[in-house]
Amino acid sequence: MRLPQGDGDGLRPAALLVHGGGWRNRTPDDMEEIAEALSRRGFVTVNIEHRFAPDYRFPAQLHDLQQAMAWLHANAEAWRVDTDRIAGVGFSSGAHLVSLLALAGSHGPLAAPHGGEHARLAAVVAGGTPTDLFKFADGKLVVQFLGGTRAEVPEQYRLASPARQIQSTPPPFFLFHGTWDRLVPVDHATDFYQALRAQGGEAELFLQHGRGHFLSFLTRGTCHRGRPRLPGATG
Repeated sequence: MRLPQGDGDGLRPAALLVHGGGWRNRTPDDMEEIAEALSRRGFVTVNIEHRFAPDYRFPAQLHDLQQAMAWLHANAEAWRVDTDRIAGVGFSSGAHLVSLLALAGSHGPLAAPHGGEHARLAAVVAGGTPTDLFKFADGKLVVQFLGGTRAEVPEQYRLASPARQIQSTPPPFFLFHGTWDRLVPVDHATDFYQALRAQGGEAELFLQHGRGHFLSFLTRGTCHRGRPRLPGATG
């Protein structure tokens, strides 16, 4: 957790950061540079760990994010956090988790037992995001994460897919994705972007042309706000 310095006496926005790693490895160190940058811009940053598959299957990882949000709310007064301005920031499986938290972590079947109003996110920044887990051909990572194949546990796949959990007007999303991503094909981003917009949400999509999954994270600083970028667009 990082507190910004020299930002006056008012309430401050916060960011919940979640690292990637296929739900099974890596550490918050991957997000530390982003946490530092956000802190310099006045954000209280919480860069978290979560339990790993296959020892812990979904929704254990979402529960960890929900409990992190509860902890952030419990300390909001001491840290001067504006709880109406908490954003989720993640890449790859971390982006998947913050997206799911934003769409289903506070209400519906995934809210119990750790969700609720405290789990609401005001915005999401997500890169290389797996948004519809049915699109994966029963690959090992997803099967270990969900506990079975698409035919064996279809409800797990539905509940764990952010694109299938857009139940009301979603919070604003900024999505970035490499057009050469072979681990998480770019249609995860383009289809999700369209679904968010169709539901009345604000969404921006920046396509990183000629970049694969890992390079899109390493060169994330070249993403900038602007108009949504879809296949065929320049930039």
